[in-house]
Amino acid sequence: MSFITEIFSYPFAVRAIIAGLLISLCAALLGVNLVLRRFSMLGDGLSHVSFGSAAVALAVGVAPLKISIPVVIIAAFFLLRLNGKMRGDAATAIVSSSALAVGIVVATLTTGMNTDISNYMFGSILALSKGDVYISVIVAVTVLLCYIIFYQKIFTVSFDDGFAYATGVKVGFYNSLTAILTAVVVVIGMRIMGALLISSVITFPAISSMRICKRYKSVVICSAFVSVVAFVIGIILSFFYDVPTGAGIVLINLAIFLIFILYGKIKGK
Repeated sequence: MSFITEIFSYPFAVRAIIAGLLISLCAALLGVNLVLRRFSMLGDGLSHVSFGSAAVALAVGVAPLKISIPVVIIAAFFLLRLNGKMRGDAATAIVSSSALAVGIVVATLTTGMNTDISNYMFGSILALSKGDVYISVIVAVTVLLCYIIFYQKIFTVSFDDGFAYATGVKVGFYNSLTAILTAVVVVIGMRIMGALLISSVITFPAISSMRICKRYKSVVICSAFVSVVAFVIGIILSFFYDVPTGAGIVLINLAIFLIFILYGKIKGK
């Protein structure tokens, strides 16, 4: 209890916990659909685009979120269109590597690889502001409402978009909705996890849950639980042992994934 009291005595830690929990929950929910549709690398591609746009924004003296959110949303639509013309992983590799290269070059030629750039690349709980928390709350509420309202449609599209289209479901609309929400979650989550690690929060909980759960609803619930637990343990490690926040959360997710694999094999036997 003394550890918890000490953590909540710091305003920056409270902001990090609130925003991190909300973003982890949203990333887990969206991650299930992305993994099922083999779009799991979309988060990785968008995170690199987000870093590139943030570097450009810092170079020209504009608030990064004002540029990153619209740019990443456009990139999400672009990747969805490319996915139909070439292999999805190839399209993501082209866009992500190009965006990362632009960000590094712009940062090097202007402000240099300073603290702000490092925070966006590797994440930092100190970088979160009250505005980030407010945006996280809005994003979380939006994602949860969309999941509740469109649950059946999202479920159908995730497993068989051809069948969904044949039954009258507007597949393009739900693909676009998922892309927009993923883009916003990636931009906000980059503040905590960093551009290089945010995609892991989207994919790890989903693939871990699929090792032990067989039903869609069970996977969604388990994924949300795993994501929140990994974040809480990661933030504690970061606070008390000076472990980088993003790296700590990823390692906890990795540990949970390995435990679930072992449990799945034991249960299978």
